Amino acid sequence: MKQTRKKHGAAFKAEVALAAIKGDRTVAELASTYGVPPNQIYAWKKQLLDGAAGVFEGAGRRRIQPARHRSTFCIGRLPAEGRKRFI
Repeated sequence: MKQTRKKHGAAFKAEVALAAIKGDRTVAELASTYGVPPNQIYAWKKQLLDGAAGVFEGAGRRRIQPARHRSTFCIGRLPAEGRKRFI
């Protein structure tokens, strides 16, 4: 019988990877606890460690873009007769 692949969310992956980094339990124990293969835990741990430096890069230069409402694109335009309003 064919098994379907499991899709794990980012929060689950982070939880497992952090548990592996802590080192309280072996990877084999974590694998049996969380129900994932040990190789997958090693991969998630490596991804977490490789991406950890990116959290602190460019912290001062990064801007959060405000959400744009549809009406902001219509400023300065007047609806002509026969055309639909933009709002």
